[in-house]
Amino acid sequence: MGVFLIWYIYNKFTPAQLKELTGYVKNANYWIIAISVALSILSHVCRAHRWSFMLEPLGYKPKLANNFMAVSVAYLMNVFIPKSGEVSRGIVLDKYEKIPFSAGFGTIISERVVDLILLLAFIFISLALKFDILYSYMLEKIPTSIAYTVILAFFTLGVLVFLFLKFSASKVNSKIKKFILGLKQGVLSIVTMKKKGLFILYTFFIWGLYLLSFYTATQALPETAEIGLSTTMIAFVVGSFTFAFTNSGFGTYPAAIAGVLVLFNIPFTVGTAFGWIVWSSSITSIIVLGVCSLLILPIYNKEA
Repeated sequence: MGVFLIWYIYNKFTPAQLKELTGYVKNANYWIIAISVALSILSHVCRAHRWSFMLEPLGYKPKLANNFMAVSVAYLMNVFIPKSGEVSRGIVLDKYEKIPFSAGFGTIISERVVDLILLLAFIFISLALKFDILYSYMLEKIPTSIAYTVILAFFTLGVLVFLFLKFSASKVNSKIKKFILGLKQGVLSIVTMKKKGLFILYTFFIWGLYLLSFYTATQALPETAEIGLSTTMIAFVVGSFTFAFTNSGFGTYPAAIAGVLVLFNIPFTVGTAFGWIVWSSSITSIIVLGVCSLLILPIYNKEA
C-alpha cells in the first residue's frame, strides 16, 4: 500500500512540482530536525523508565538501559512487521532480565491501552479545535446521504456487537470477552500500582514530547512554521495513526500529512516534503537505535 501511494502521488506531480518539492527538502533546516529527533529519543527514554513502574509491583527491577534498548528494538521491528515490537520487547526482557515473557507482555498491553486513551483524547481535542473547517470539508466532499448512511451503519454495527457480546455463547465471543477482561485488568493494575502518580505524569510527558517533537519539526520549513498549534495537533494525530496501523507509516505518513495540511491552505508539495522530512528522520533514528541496541544488548549484559 505504501509503495502504491508513493507511486500514485509522484505520478500526479508535474516536473516543476517535483523540482519544487526537492527544493523544500534540500533547504530545510536540519539542525531543527535534529532537535526534533532528540526530543523523540527522549520520549523513548521516558517510555523505558515508565515501564519500570509497571514491572516493579511484579517483583522485577530491570536496568533502564535494557528497557531502553528493548523499546528501541521494538520500534525497529515495527518498521518491518506492524505491532511485532510489542512481542520483541517482551522477548528482550525475558532473555536479558529473566522477566517471564507473559509478565512483560502483559505490562506492554496495559501501557498500550493507556496510550490509546491519550491518542483518543488528542483526537477529540483536535476535532474540537478545528471542527468548523473539518465539518465544512466533510460537507463539501461527502454527500449528506452517504454521511448519514455511514453513521447509521456504525450505529447498527455497534448495536449488533453489543448484542453478540451480551447473548452469544460462541467460542469467539468467549475469546473476545477474555481479551476485554485482560485489557480491563491491565488498566486497573495501573490504578493499584505504587507509583501511579509518576506513571500518569510520565504518560503525559511522553505524549507531550511526541507533540513537541512534531511541532519543532514544523519550524524546519518557513512554509510550515506558522501553521499554528491546533493544525499541528491534527496533523500529529493523523501521522500517529499511520505509524500505529502500518509499517511505521511507510508511504502513508507523507501522504496523510500532505492531505491534512492542504485543508489548511498548505500547498500539497510543501506538505509532502514536510511529511518525508519528518518520516525519514524518524525512521533513520529508529533504525540506527534499533540496530545498535541489537548489537549492544549481548555485550552490555555479558559485562554485567
